[in-house]
Amino acid sequence: MKTRALRAMTVLTATAVLGATASTAYAAQHTDRRAPGIVGAWARAWNGTEPRALGALFTADGVYTDEAVAVTFRGRNEIAGWKARADTLIDNVHVTVRTTRLDGDRVTVRAVYSGHLKGAPKPFAVPMTTVLDLDRNHCRISSDKDHYSLATVLAQSGLPADWTPPAA
Repeated sequence: MKTRALRAMTVLTATAVLGATASTAYAAQHTDRRAPGIVGAWARAWNGTEPRALGALFTADGVYTDEAVAVTFRGRNEIAGWKARADTLIDNVHVTVRTTRLDGDRVTVRAVYSGHLKGAPKPFAVPMTTVLDLDRNHCRISSDKDHYSLATVLAQSGLPADWTPPAA
């Protein structure tokens, strides 16, 4: 009888642990189904090779801020120029969306930002959080703020902490 009770307790414990693990894994990958299609378009634009595709997602007076390198761009042309610059510095620039959360006109995107800085010994893949403020129809981005660790990008790339990209 004791063996049967022990076996039942072991099975119940294992089931509880697997259930908790499964729900945690689901939560880590869950994407808010209400998130507008602009998030997918934003990721595709970053993963593509046409800089104007990224700029076209923004309102005419849209603002793009890359917090890691402390730069801000205003308007579709400047934003497209930032994507073009990124493409000249980083091979295989890629954004993989992990989760999204929609709150009114704001979408918080958790993603992995990856690529290979040209001339660096190794590629990088770092967590990134992006906050997108959308227009009232959720068709265009009015503001984008990217947050990731530049120090981690450089360390993973095998570059010194004081590395700066070549002049444009």
